[in-house]
Amino acid sequence: MENRKQITNICLLRKEGLTLFLEKEGDVFTDIKNGNTSILPEELIAEREREKNISERIKDYAQKLKRKEYYKKLNYQIENLLFLTGAGSSYNFGDGDKKGKLMFNLWDDAIELVGGKENMDTFCEAVKYADKDENGEYLKNLEKLLSLAEKAKDYITVKIFITKEDVKKEWDISCVINEIKKMIKEECNLKIVSTESSATHEKFLNKITKRKSSIARVKLFTLNYDTLFEQAARKGNYTIIDGFSFSQPRIFSGRYFDYDVVIRDGSRIKNEDNFVPRVFHLYKPHGSVDWEKTENNVFQNKAENIPVENSLMIFPQENKYEHSYEQPFFEMMTRFQTALRLKNTTLVVIGFSFGDKHILSMINEALEQNPSFQLIIINYRNAGIYENDTFYKEAEKRGNIIIVNETFADFVDAYPDIKIYDQSDEYRLVKIVNDGN
Repeated sequence: MENRKQITNICLLRKEGLTLFLEKEGDVFTDIKNGNTSILPEELIAEREREKNISERIKDYAQKLKRKEYYKKLNYQIENLLFLTGAGSSYNFGDGDKKGKLMFNLWDDAIELVGGKENMDTFCEAVKYADKDENGEYLKNLEKLLSLAEKAKDYITVKIFITKEDVKKEWDISCVINEIKKMIKEECNLKIVSTESSATHEKFLNKITKRKSSIARVKLFTLNYDTLFEQAARKGNYTIIDGFSFSQPRIFSGRYFDYDVVIRDGSRIKNEDNFVPRVFHLYKPHGSVDWEKTENNVFQNKAENIPVENSLMIFPQENKYEHSYEQPFFEMMTRFQTALRLKNTTLVVIGFSFGDKHILSMINEALEQNPSFQLIIINYRNAGIYENDTFYKEAEKRGNIIIVNETFADFVDAYPDIKIYDQSDEYRLVKIVNDGN
């Protein structure tokens, strides 16, 4: 009896009227479907029937169909354009050996930090973390583990294990928490020094800031602690409005988000202010490796100069919602909610799992209360979009949700490059006119 290869369906895109699947038999792509219906074009069907190996052509055609759908959504001047990025916009970016990681990678780093799996298991047992897989191994949920540890540290103060490398070290729960936080901060202090390593983030900023000067600046919210967007902005000569003063030392105040940069007086055309190109708003609702709290002020400083106890980072814990009511985080979340309520708003979510309930509730409110709101979700898995993913069911019923299985780098490459609204040309025109006067 002939053994048939296992058939899997990889969901590439989900929206009202279209659930795009790429069918795979073993290692070969064999069909493209909308739900259960094949939508493979006739020319590819004919080639497949002639037993030609067209696996890559089928895959490429499906990817083009997918990108065409979100390209249509983004290939015009959106009045209020917002981006919300999670770990997916940092994963595998960075120079040298230190690159952006996902949460389960940080769990593995924590095991190494505490001296091995046995000590990590002891820590889990001490704080009553009991989530395990079918093989009896602890699930790599660092957020839940640290949440339980924070609750336990005041009640369990004894040493739970001892390590010895150069010097003997005794670890209690508070020590483990503090060392893991230090490790997270260090691992998120990423660098993109080379042009190659910064290319994706620079290209992203270049494309999203090509906007008519008469509409709002693009707003970029990132939940990542790293400074990849800031570094790319510096390399590309962008101006960031991030809530910090333009003077040194850079001190945070929410009023700076209301500022803009214009060319005035001798640099006017038609007696109107001319907005400087390459400007965007940057918000970091979970903090940043280079934010430091000193007394009543928040400063920007070099990440390596900030001790973890002075860091303004909402570390992975289930009480993130509570921290979001503290400054400067409250300012960021208020701005996010206000932006979602504006007319003609599109939110593009990249590499975020919707694990933060307060952020999810704000997006749900926008879907329910803002009739002109559009939601585009960009996430990637080898296995595609899952049926239990957030908004999967809603995407079939609503015309304003689209879910796409795409990496950040591929999304940036496929993102529309609207050259007609390149403000650098506008800026050059202003300069030519004034130089001639």
